[in-house]
Amino acid sequence: MKAFIVLREPEAFELLADETRRKIIFFLRAKDMTVTQLAAELGLTPQAVYHQIRRLLKGKMIEVTKEERVGHLIESYYRATAEDFLLNTGKIKAESIRNKTMVAEQMTAVLETFQKFGLDIQYDDSSISRLVDLWVGLQEYAAGTRINPELQDKIWTAEHLSLLERLMAAELSSVLLMTDEEFMRSEKSRRELRTFLRSFTQKREKIIPAK
Repeated sequence: MKAFIVLREPEAFELLADETRRKIIFFLRAKDMTVTQLAAELGLTPQAVYHQIRRLLKGKMIEVTKEERVGHLIESYYRATAEDFLLNTGKIKAESIRNKTMVAEQMTAVLETFQKFGLDIQYDDSSISRLVDLWVGLQEYAAGTRINPELQDKIWTAEHLSLLERLMAAELSSVLLMTDEEFMRSEKSRRELRTFLRSFTQKREKIIPAK
């Protein structure tokens, strides 16, 4: 299993948008499992799981590791092809990024983690919805300013660079190739996102007066 795989196809984002498929990948990161075993863990029928398995196989997110005969049937064992999957958003269509349900779930998980880490923030469903709009808008804009996809591909396939170095190179090349107007618009979007995030703490301060 590889440490990570960079996925460039727009369909990859759509595959990860489904909660069941994300759970399957989570289980298959830990160990090889059959459709029957996954169905038992997920509380689904084997037919429903196999449908998702076929899509993940086609998307190259999982692979067959071995096959065993069970009675008159042959069961395949599957595993994730990588510990993590990185999406090269420069190749992702805007309509794929707009899957707000998935982004809202991810954003909620992040904010809940912030709370566990001791950040005193408060938010509700309307706050999450607005935050998702700001985040999606920023990601769509960033994708649109990466005007040299060939360079991005070369960066992500540069085996002499570590993962962090590839991330750094991708970000720096994006900033480097922006026009002044694009850079100013990007900074404006980031400031708007930051202002809204900080309001989560300000709301908390209004609820509990300072002693």
